[in-house]
Amino acid sequence: MAMEINAKGMYYRDLNNLLREKVAEGVTEFTLQGINGQRYLGTGLKGKVKIEVYGTPGNDLGAFMDGPEIIVYGNGQDGIANTMNDGRIVVHGHAGDVLGYGMRGGELYIRESVGYRVGIHMKEYKKQVPVIVVGGTAGAFFGEYMAGGILVVLGLNKKEGEPLTGDYLGTGMHGGVIYLRGEVEKDILGKEVAEFELNEEDYRRLNPLLENYANFFNVSLDEIKKVPFKKLVPVSHRPYGKLYTY
Repeated sequence: MAMEINAKGMYYRDLNNLLREKVAEGVTEFTLQGINGQRYLGTGLKGKVKIEVYGTPGNDLGAFMDGPEIIVYGNGQDGIANTMNDGRIVVHGHAGDVLGYGMRGGELYIRESVGYRVGIHMKEYKKQVPVIVVGGTAGAFFGEYMAGGILVVLGLNKKEGEPLTGDYLGTGMHGGVIYLRGEVEKDILGKEVAEFELNEEDYRRLNPLLENYANFFNVSLDEIKKVPFKKLVPVSHRPYGKLYTY
């Protein structure tokens, strides 16, 4: 069962209540038109639900989400996939800061660039491995305090001389992996991480994510693979242990 909602000028709480009511009634596909800053879209929703968003949703899109798919035909703001447990979010534009905060599972694909502190406190448990793929560049503190999961930065359409990420890349990281397409300056790396070449297992994990990105955004997979990848992994599982224990 599908439903289209014209949300122009609609208060965010009314819109979210309507979405929850209709999901409870059995609606599984939504098209949201006229979105302009409404917060918390998809927050806490569970199951096989698909939401297409036309416009720019507000903060915390898909927070605590557990299964649905959200596709945004526009830009995203801050806090997308906050503590998301499962599902998929695809943004056909740029996105803001603190994406995937505490993210526990699911996938987030951003066609263009993102802001600061993306992937902070991401974690994984058994088969739940959260993923964020950024098509453009990222701001500072990317992967800060990361405890698990996969972060990918592609740097597509990066301007000459523009850095792939900002400073403090992987600061406090103690789990998971960051895949970087291209080079980064060593002095921007957090002290807790080191750069390595990819192995066969890395390519097994990375290639399906690149294929997804290429399919979602109609980008050439061969073009993506023309530039080699490096990976960042933590070299200490207790980066601050000596600060808090004797």
